[in-house]
Amino acid sequence: MLEENVYLSDHSNFKIGGPAKFFALVKTEGEAVQAAREAKEKGLPIFILGGGTNILIPDEGLEAVVIKTGFGGISLEEGNKLRVGSGVLVSDLLNFCIENEFSGFEWAGGLPGTVGGAVFGNAGAFGGEIKDNLLSVKAIDLGAEKPKMETYDHGQCCFEYRNSFFKKNSLNGKRMMILEVLFQMQKGNREEIKERIQEKIDYRESRQPLEYPNIGSIFKNISWDSLSGELQEKFKDVKKTDPFDVLPTAAVIHDAGLKEMRVGGAMVSPKHPNFIINFDRATAKEINELANKVKEKIEEMYGIELEREVIFL
Repeated sequence: MLEENVYLSDHSNFKIGGPAKFFALVKTEGEAVQAAREAKEKGLPIFILGGGTNILIPDEGLEAVVIKTGFGGISLEEGNKLRVGSGVLVSDLLNFCIENEFSGFEWAGGLPGTVGGAVFGNAGAFGGEIKDNLLSVKAIDLGAEKPKMETYDHGQCCFEYRNSFFKKNSLNGKRMMILEVLFQMQKGNREEIKERIQEKIDYRESRQPLEYPNIGSIFKNISWDSLSGELQEKFKDVKKTDPFDVLPTAAVIHDAGLKEMRVGGAMVSPKHPNFIINFDRATAKEINELANKVKEKIEEMYGIELEREVIFL
């Protein structure tokens, strides 16, 4: 079931990335286990790919079996619960919520990527996070000797700011694939839900460089409590809550005068400085170099050590 030498740039929002040695789009638990079995037979590592909206793939590609999540479907369960496949686009989930008058995800208007990816990184915006409505997750460790599906309740998911049990384990070598997610929703007014979602879409379109390939905010926002009194005074007018008190990293990068800084075809967005955009056939190497320059400059100027929100392979 494996395809050879599939270019991952076609599966990346950045439009960057070399070929996968082998690639499989899986839509069932059985297909996922079979792909993992074939990876083991070939002696290759497994890499699990979602929507490609939060990851930088190397120019040379991956000497691995890349397994892309294709689990679909949204079903309604008793008590205003939604069971959602991990490969469902967030935009499709929002459309389902509008049609069925479910409130709780209005904050996610305009959020790219898949539901599984949103859970993996505990995506959030405008004070909301994916964890807020989550009841449980079905997932499988494809790297295990005998992979089997497990159900994780909310507490077992160990959600933190832009982090989760699944992300932590994957970064530590486990190959956690999210299969489906169960959410608790609330009934609401269709037009009000639609309007609030559209407000977030409009905000993103006006403030973010969506006209260029990108993978969202490169760095996490900065905990307000970690700042010195001097920096809190300097940036007090841009402080926000998301979901706790933070200094937006974009504001610091702007203050440092780093907008439009470039390395090759990579550029710090003048529209949203926490975005690095692929404006002219940028390579992964150029994106990485530019992100490192921004990080170094911010530490040098403010003593703030930025932490990446996205994953650079």
